Amino acid sequence: MVVRQPDVVAAAVEILDAYGLADLTMRRVAERLNVKAGALYWHIPNKQTLLARVADAILDQVPPPSDADWRGWLRSWASGLRATLLRHRDAAELVSSSLASELCTADIVTPASDRLTAAGLSPADARAAARALVHLTLGHVSEEQNRATLVELGALKPPADDTEADHAVGIELLLDGVASRLAD
Repeated sequence: MVVRQPDVVAAAVEILDAYGLADLTMRRVAERLNVKAGALYWHIPNKQTLLARVADAILDQVPPPSDADWRGWLRSWASGLRATLLRHRDAAELVSSSLASELCTADIVTPASDRLTAAGLSPADARAAARALVHLTLGHVSEEQNRATLVELGALKPPADDTEADHAVGIELLLDGVASRLAD
C-alpha cells in the first residue's frame, strides 16, 4: 500500500476521534495504515507537525458563513468553529496547541479580522477582536470537551447548563464591544 500525507492525516483524525489526543501516536497511526512507524517520517517529519496537520484538517471543516452583515457573519463563523471542534474529541486542545506552536497553517483569524476591518474597525482592533473570538471559542470548547471526558469516566455528572447558549451569549457580548467601538 502506498501511503500519502493525506492518508496519514486522515488516520490520525480517526484515532483522535476514537481515542483522544493522549493516544494519538505515530506508532498508532502507522498501525492503522499497516506500515512501520518509520514510513510516516517520509510524509510527516515529527509528531508536532502531525498534530498541526490534524489541526489544519479540522479547521478546514469550518463552514464558511453566508451572512453579509458583519455581526451575523461573525456569529455564524464562531458557531461553525465551535460545532466543528465539538465533532472531534480533544480538538480544542489540539488546535490551541497547534496555533501556539505556529506549525498550524490554517489561518482562522484573518477572515474574521478582515470582516471587522471592512465593517470599520481599525486593523489592530479588528485583529484583537478576531483573536478574542477564537480564544473564547477554543476555551469554551476545551472546557466542554474536558467535562465530557470526565462525565464519560464517571467523575462528573452531565452538566445542567446549556453550553451552546453560554457560548452564544459570550459571542454576543464580545460583538457588543465591537459594535461600541464602531459607534465611536
